[in-house]
Amino acid sequence: MRTTSIRNFCILGVSFAAIAAATPAFADEADAADEADAIVVTGQRTTYNNAALDENLLDDKSPVASAIDLIGTLPGVQVNEGDAFGFDDWSTTYSIRGYQTNLDTQQVGLTIDGLPNGGSGYGGGSKAGRFVDTMNIGTVEVFQGTADIASRSNEALGGTINFVTSDPKDEFNVRLSGSVGDFDASRYYGRVDTGLIGGVAKAWISYSHQQATDWMEGSANNRRDNFAGKFIVDTPVKLTGYVSYDEAFESNYDQMYSEAQFAANPNSDGLVGVWTGVPAADQQYRQVWNTKRKNFFAYLKGETTIADAVDLKASVYYHDMAGRGDWAPPYIVDVIQDGTGPQSEISGGSVKGTPAWWAGLPAGSGTPVYYATNASGAAVDPTTAASFLWQQSYRHTHYRKDRLGGTADAAWNAQFGMVENTLRGGLWYEDTNRREWRDWHHVTDTRVGPAYDAAPYWTQYDRKYPQTTFKWYVEEQVQVGPVTANVGAKQFINHIDREDLFGETPNLKTKSKSKVLWSGGVKVEPVDGLDVFGGYSENFKALSDTLLEYSANAIENIEPETAENWEAGVRYASPIFNASATWFKSKFSNQVIFVPSSTSAGPDYLSEGDGRFFNAGGIDSEGFELLANVRPVAGVSLYGAYTHIDATYRGTGSTELDAEQGVTAGNRVAGIPKDMWVLSGTYTYGPVKLGLTGKYTGNRFVNADNSWTAKNNFLTDLSVAVKGQALSDRFKALEFSLNITNLTDESYLGGISGNYAWIGTPRTMIFSATADF
Repeated sequence: MRTTSIRNFCILGVSFAAIAAATPAFADEADAADEADAIVVTGQRTTYNNAALDENLLDDKSPVASAIDLIGTLPGVQVNEGDAFGFDDWSTTYSIRGYQTNLDTQQVGLTIDGLPNGGSGYGGGSKAGRFVDTMNIGTVEVFQGTADIASRSNEALGGTINFVTSDPKDEFNVRLSGSVGDFDASRYYGRVDTGLIGGVAKAWISYSHQQATDWMEGSANNRRDNFAGKFIVDTPVKLTGYVSYDEAFESNYDQMYSEAQFAANPNSDGLVGVWTGVPAADQQYRQVWNTKRKNFFAYLKGETTIADAVDLKASVYYHDMAGRGDWAPPYIVDVIQDGTGPQSEISGGSVKGTPAWWAGLPAGSGTPVYYATNASGAAVDPTTAASFLWQQSYRHTHYRKDRLGGTADAAWNAQFGMVENTLRGGLWYEDTNRREWRDWHHVTDTRVGPAYDAAPYWTQYDRKYPQTTFKWYVEEQVQVGPVTANVGAKQFINHIDREDLFGETPNLKTKSKSKVLWSGGVKVEPVDGLDVFGGYSENFKALSDTLLEYSANAIENIEPETAENWEAGVRYASPIFNASATWFKSKFSNQVIFVPSSTSAGPDYLSEGDGRFFNAGGIDSEGFELLANVRPVAGVSLYGAYTHIDATYRGTGSTELDAEQGVTAGNRVAGIPKDMWVLSGTYTYGPVKLGLTGKYTGNRFVNADNSWTAKNNFLTDLSVAVKGQALSDRFKALEFSLNITNLTDESYLGGISGNYAWIGTPRTMIFSATADF
């Protein structure tokens, strides 16, 4: 059991003292609680299900929480991160209705103000927290199955998440915020809103910095800086612009590789905080498991209406990402033949690409490496040498990506008697260049620490992946009285190339073109506030450029992955009660898998080479979601959600291939619980606001063969906020808040990916003070 620090008791004491002081003085104001303090999960009244966070659900989260963590309580959604601060892209996983985004899989679309994030994969993608600071988010829209037809994403097989940045305020405002908490966590944030200028323009700029260590042994030095700004010029042509620069350094959490490992030590991932000088141990040194990322993102949007009938919108955006992933393998790759003399890898030699002499190595001999040298720098066997110096590498995998894109949308609104008609369509084009290269550096002196020589002794590979994306869509919507119906079509066309900058392998290209994808639905409003809806959509995921790391034969005849989604439900909204119930069914097809030539399944499916990609199998998913908000009395708001998902593998149709892939048809999908439910409530009493949320996540299988179970867990979060005037008029611009995640300090497995799992986040306490002037 972890020891609670003295500081935690101090934070709790100060917070609850403030509550105690405030409550009697403002008891007579309890009945005047602002209705805006209620928790309300809202959504667009469409032919498909969706949900959006309101301001109070955002407020119940600590400012230190990550952007993606905000949606974890919505129906159908599961979010897991390595810690309460989202300080590790490597361990971040999230899913919607059985579709997942994690280290191995990206199946959920993600957009920022409706514009694409450029992918969510670790090796070149960027999740939401790279684009927007938590305190600059206005709302988060979650489309669990069928997103709006205009949504721009190449990954949205099963749902889309849209992070909406907050608009500038109409009045001049300065906001300052500071936070401290467990695991050396700290954060400061500042934002200035200009207010209206000339009656038509307004803007804000902000800066935030946060840092923390890891919660296991405290050696990480995680940090993040974010600069952002947004403006709106509201003239006949409304202009909106946003810019963000984000720089992050994260030390990773490692996975649990077996059920026995987690049972033996549920509070450690095996990484350590002490450098020993022995490479076999120091490959687990946490400070050489790093993720570094810099993201610059900017857009400009314009919109106008002509003759009250035609709506026009257009945007242009640019995104530049520079990143790196670090690790320290416990050996030196022997890329230069030096015989028994001094090894050039440690004395300044450098090689680009695969050395020609490797072609003569016996089949199956593996990469030539050495582990130690003598005093003269010659490689020796450490098990027999009288004296030696351990040698180790520091490996960098570099990622670069720049994207330039644009969108155009038009809608014609017309009235034909009793029929309200909207015909709309749009285009999306993006030009992307991704580059990836890997270099190996010599650890200068393993006796001292992980410092390495600046010049790499080997650059293993260097490749570029140019890509273009084009999408068109068109949709017709008709409303007659209480009935609204729509039908639409869309299509994606992607071209991806691979350019080997060392010229060692032939350049490759592939085309990823969807068929025309149809969607449609019906919504009926039999009485005011009640919607009955149903819809169908076909979704598509473009082929990833990682497929081009193999030969041309490996990708021959490969098709993009597809999904079909059905849903039907009912929604009700009133001033004191909101509720919805949705049934959904999804069929994921054309799953892309890689089959090595060496397997027994190979002769039936493979051509010559190391292996081949193959479209086989998929996932069937069916379930339902329930959601309810109720405000029984002034100052009290309650929220509940329940999700049931039955997600199973379909298998490939080949017993041998299923065995090779570790999949059994009918098995539950790894990482997806059958049942999740959330209960949450807030109580506002004068200047004091209390929030309590509990979420249950049922048993999940860690691996595809369903032999390892991550046991169910129930996590409780507590939030307390006190407005400053409760203490003194001098503090009326202040608000103090305390957030505790995993209040009961439950031990559990969190994110799941690739048949492995990360340890869940322990109890974490954050105290914040925010001032508006």
